[in-house]
Amino acid sequence: MFDKILIANRGEIALRVIRACREMGIKSVAVHSTADADAMHVRMADESVCIGPNPSSESYLNKAAIISACEITGAQAVHPGYGFLSENAAFAQALEDHGITFIGPKAEHIRIMGDKITAKVTAKDLGIPVVPGSDGGVADFETAIGVAAGIGFPVIIKATAGGGGRGMKVAHSAEELEIAFRTARSESKAAFGNDEVYIEKYLQKPRHIEIQVFGDGKGGAVHLGERDCSLQRRHQKVFEEAPGPAITPDLRAKIGKVCADAVAAINYIGAGTIEFLYEDGEFFFIEMNTRLQVEHPVTETIFGVDLVREQIRVAAGMDMSFGQSDLVINGHSIEVRINAEKLPNFSPCPGKVRMFHAPGGYGVRMDSALYSGYSIPPYYDSLIGKLIVHGRDRPEALARLKRALGELIIDGIETTVPLFDDLLAEPDIQTGDYNIHWLEKWLAAKYSS
Repeated sequence: MFDKILIANRGEIALRVIRACREMGIKSVAVHSTADADAMHVRMADESVCIGPNPSSESYLNKAAIISACEITGAQAVHPGYGFLSENAAFAQALEDHGITFIGPKAEHIRIMGDKITAKVTAKDLGIPVVPGSDGGVADFETAIGVAAGIGFPVIIKATAGGGGRGMKVAHSAEELEIAFRTARSESKAAFGNDEVYIEKYLQKPRHIEIQVFGDGKGGAVHLGERDCSLQRRHQKVFEEAPGPAITPDLRAKIGKVCADAVAAINYIGAGTIEFLYEDGEFFFIEMNTRLQVEHPVTETIFGVDLVREQIRVAAGMDMSFGQSDLVINGHSIEVRINAEKLPNFSPCPGKVRMFHAPGGYGVRMDSALYSGYSIPPYYDSLIGKLIVHGRDRPEALARLKRALGELIIDGIETTVPLFDDLLAEPDIQTGDYNIHWLEKWLAAKYSS
């Protein structure tokens, strides 16, 4: 087992890893930018190293500085959290070249799944169902119109190097396709330095379902059910729950086995998430995230496992502490992402937190790096906390979420808490009858008047 782990991240996920390390008797090293000198993860870690100025490009994305911090502190492994360098194959490889363990999958698996086209081909070869679409990148409009005619409108154009909704456009006709195709390529070039796009069938009312998988790197793997992440704004998740309201035990077992078998076949190591669009009883592969997800707590809650602890164990060469037969769902869990943003435009709202009080009580978990007097810097993602609740069933979890939101105090800045208060009053949310388009339609109707 490792003696010391460096956490190449910030905020609540850095705290999450530090806590797992402490329970395992492992020393932790926090890295931080100058803006984060007073951050909670810096205060909580056993050691800390400043790795650069405020911009993430010069600090949290600075591979050389992070590797230097490992060498200075004697850290034997790096946990990347999510975001930043968590899915950067070059970083994983650089660590390996320096004799430092990357707590995550192999660089080759990150590379394969990081390219959307290669990922789709790989998924198909591994027996995972995929959305009908182009076999690879589409270089020109003439090819695009041919692909679209073959699979039928509407279609969606996606950047091969994309993420977060950038370089993604929908076309309902040939006329719309020309504009959407050129716009998607332009956005992709600006955001990722790569204008390659591909085309898929656009599903009308799908849900976003993701399967949590975990591999031991030795040909063994399990699945930990699904999460429903359909409530999204601009392709960014805001509300996640497990198990999914629309997924039956038989469907869960079937798609879960497909996913577990797939990652076992490539000797995948650590946590991963295979994301699908789900409609009318069918699953269609979107992508695979080769890291821990923001919403991993809902899976931990219903299965009673610590995914971060398990990541550390398998990275150290140990066997998984559970098998598929050990994973039995207990109750229902919901997570809401709380951002420092001002409604209704969701504009970032950094600033000083005058008072912070986390909700508590049975079945409530608050993952946050806030504290009273903390100044949220303007340089990073606006996520400031995740409120996770657990109940014996979905109605109890919803009631517990409403109660916990009422206890939460974040004074001094604007947050998205009122959004969730409003959502919980909606009949569709109460019944779980929603899809990936529901939230944006609801927001448009709510704020248009």
